[in-house]
Amino acid sequence: MRDQAETQSLQSLQSMHTMIAEGVIPMASLTIRNIDDPLKAELRIRAARHGRSMEEEARVILRSALSQDRRPKKHLAEAIHERFAALGGVDLPEIPRGDDRDPPDFSE
Repeated sequence: MRDQAETQSLQSLQSMHTMIAEGVIPMASLTIRNIDDPLKAELRIRAARHGRSMEEEARVILRSALSQDRRPKKHLAEAIHERFAALGGVDLPEIPRGDDRDPPDFSE
């Protein structure tokens, strides 16, 4: 049974690879529920203004919004450093360290 599922999965991947190689890009569908009426009306007006369907206008808006924020994310330490760098640094005194202690003995 597992071999059959793996075979079907592999065939599906090969089929998708063939479609992409031939220039056919598979498309996904998206359903958005519970949109406020005023928002839907704005989308309809905007789509008409651009001579597009509401679906195409929504695709354009999504593409635009998602392509804008593609910069690499910073590590938290880098973000904190950049935020406070203008304030200057702080020199802290070195803390004297003692000898390492012996590890606990759990043999008993």
